[in-house]
Amino acid sequence: MSAFVALGAVVSLAQEKYGHLNFGSLISSMEETKAADSELDAYQKQLVGKGEEMAKQFQKDYQAVVKEAQAGNLTPAQQQQKEKELSDKRDEILAYEQDVKQKVEAKRQELLTPIIERAETAVREVAAEQGFSMIFDTSVFNAVLFAEDADDVMPLVRAKLGITAEGDK
Repeated sequence: MSAFVALGAVVSLAQEKYGHLNFGSLISSMEETKAADSELDAYQKQLVGKGEEMAKQFQKDYQAVVKEAQAGNLTPAQQQQKEKELSDKRDEILAYEQDVKQKVEAKRQELLTPIIERAETAVREVAAEQGFSMIFDTSVFNAVLFAEDADDVMPLVRAKLGITAEGDK
């Protein structure tokens, strides 16, 4: 009887069909990705251009304050006020740089999410049409892009190891 069960398991495993693809390469090969990259690049250049203008203005303001201070045209109180103004402008530029990073990342997500969803849908459809049980992403170590519905064996393994969890009771 044991040999029959083992043979059944081997036959069952033999029927499983696995596939793989490099999901990163798939995404980068899609026309929508090229268009999204161009749009993101233009958006980033626009934001960076504003930051560069802010930095140029800061440099001009800094040089003007240095020139006035060297000429002795500023009282100590005025010089301190100008330094504070420059410090505030520098902080504003640094905050803008952080804002640019966040805006660019948000725009990237906005542009790429529908592309990734479209690719994932295609992977699921191919898996269903071709009878794949699992499809692995070779661009990420141990990533599964698709898997048929299966039983979660976590509670069984936890019990075997003598681990109890709130949800297992």
